Amino acid sequence: MAKIRAEQLAGHCKNPLAPIYVIFGDEPLLRQEACDTLRKAATEQGYTERERYYSDASLDWDDVFSGAANFSLFAERKMVEIHLHNGKPGDKGAKAIMRYCEDPSEDTLLLITAPKLDGTSQRSKWFKALEAKGQIVQVWPVNAEQLPRWIDQRLKAKGLSASSEAIDMLSAKVEGNLLAAKQEIEKLTLISSQDSAISAEEMAAVVGDSARYDVFGLVDKALTGKTESAMKTLQGLKSEGTEPVIILWALAREIRTLVAICEAVESGQSQMQAFKAERVWDKRQGMMQAALARLSHKHLQHLLRKANGIDRAVKGLRKASVWDELTDLTLHLCGIVTIKPQIDALSLTT
Repeated sequence: MAKIRAEQLAGHCKNPLAPIYVIFGDEPLLRQEACDTLRKAATEQGYTERERYYSDASLDWDDVFSGAANFSLFAERKMVEIHLHNGKPGDKGAKAIMRYCEDPSEDTLLLITAPKLDGTSQRSKWFKALEAKGQIVQVWPVNAEQLPRWIDQRLKAKGLSASSEAIDMLSAKVEGNLLAAKQEIEKLTLISSQDSAISAEEMAAVVGDSARYDVFGLVDKALTGKTESAMKTLQGLKSEGTEPVIILWALAREIRTLVAICEAVESGQSQMQAFKAERVWDKRQGMMQAALARLSHKHLQHLLRKANGIDRAVKGLRKASVWDELTDLTLHLCGIVTIKPQIDALSLTT
């Protein structure tokens, strides 16, 4: 089947859904929104049961697909989600995917979601098998030139408008981070009038408040190793009622970028080439360099596993104190190794 763009997905979902969807791309917010669009359509079309799986060493691929294929006559139609955290199912996963694609279940909607898939992955047999039987949705990042228009569209969708100067100011503030932009726009919907366009002065008053606790301020402090300040910010976010998933999303995004840079450098690229490939803005390169000087590739991979464990806790898939583990993750990113073996062990369990 032909690929469809993320912005086409809502219209596509008004029709009967395909048996398989692959949603991938290196922009977490847009990928999450595309998945939410599909989930909503699936529920409306009768896929009322939902199962989630995460590709790690403990995942039994045969169990995943035997559960999808075996269906009781009286059971609800279901949606099965598989999250490829690194975009690669491995040999066992690839074989299981190809077997399932030979005869997908009529009563199951399969969603596979992943970060950016490189050309090799998209030319692989398992990906081609999915493409032949389902719909591929690639989420493209919003670059610096596109960001003002993206912000303008989001504002208009909320019934707001802003001057070009105000939009440029917000674009500069978020530096390409769409989740940060979304947060600022949500804030604007609460305090701005729909009767007139938001001016540059009004935008500055909203996004320039340095006294408020900020998720991305937390990330910046952790990257530069400002432990005390990062802990204060994290506590402030908790007291303000910030959703843990938003904090995790921001921390995990930076850790994934750091891992990708390490891997690129190990493969022979210069650090500046890696920054460019990972779209690290000039203003952030100093922070990333500071983190890379402190944290080894192995340490960063360990932090990714920690983040995966916290994600499971947020979703209710394991019992843990999410805020304690966010604290531990932030301390590790700052370069402080905490003595919490129970957290390390839990982050690797299913």
